[in-house]
Amino acid sequence: MRLPAYGVIPPLLLALLAWGQEQPPANPPTPPAASNLLVVPVLENTGKPMVLPFQCTDDDIQWAGLTCSPDDPCPVYLELTSVAAKNSRIVTAGNLHTAAVTLYTAVLVSDDAGQTWTKPHPGIRGAGLDHIQFLDPETAWISGLTQFPLPQDPFLLLTTDGGKTWRQRPIQDEYHPGAIQQFFFNNREEGALLVDRGPAETGDRYERFQSSNGGESWTIQEESTKPLKLARTEAPSTDWRLRVDGPTKSYRVERRQGGRWTEVAAFAVRVGACRPDAGGGDGVAPPH
Repeated sequence: MRLPAYGVIPPLLLALLAWGQEQPPANPPTPPAASNLLVVPVLENTGKPMVLPFQCTDDDIQWAGLTCSPDDPCPVYLELTSVAAKNSRIVTAGNLHTAAVTLYTAVLVSDDAGQTWTKPHPGIRGAGLDHIQFLDPETAWISGLTQFPLPQDPFLLLTTDGGKTWRQRPIQDEYHPGAIQQFFFNNREEGALLVDRGPAETGDRYERFQSSNGGESWTIQEESTKPLKLARTEAPSTDWRLRVDGPTKSYRVERRQGGRWTEVAAFAVRVGACRPDAGGGDGVAPPH
């Protein structure tokens, strides 16, 4: 996975935004499994970058060890990492983060070819999402992991109702360092994935897991000091892509039509800010 341990803004976005950064906390606390954020209302695509509503609370600031102040708030950014589609259904995923700390996962789903979007899954605190596999219009998986203090506890989000609901399933129940390198499902039941435990780990760094129940549970099949390969992998999409647009400071979801790419939707990079406040914080972005 390409996600950094602290969700730091990629250099291209940092150059585009030129906003201040805070330092990551020296000893960030262990995040809970999921946030209590509410599912956001429908976002209407009017042709302008849509702003994902987000409320940064005092609890978020304390948990992340942010040094925000009323006069110097910490900007919050959306980072999209992957997009996939089946028929008129589109899923894109990533995370919400400050310049130093990943705050929550983000999943956005459209059932009408990009005209409207929902965020059907509450953000998972301290985690980010990466690759999406869409098996059919109803069945999809997204790989993810907790991102600090080090990449750990890889998991999948599963949907069997076209993205209306998602459920989180860990690769292992106990603490597990590393990130999912690849995963692939042959059908709704049979799947396999590879985990890289990281260069700091001793012993067998690479692991291969198998599932026979659609990713609900996983069994380790192989461990190795050398990189492993899956028997089958999904071919990269040539019809969908994400692109950072500098002038609008947004992520563009684009689809290939013939020999050119056309915009389907756009999401603003900056979604709000974290600012200490006795009333519960700042950063509620207005719906677009």
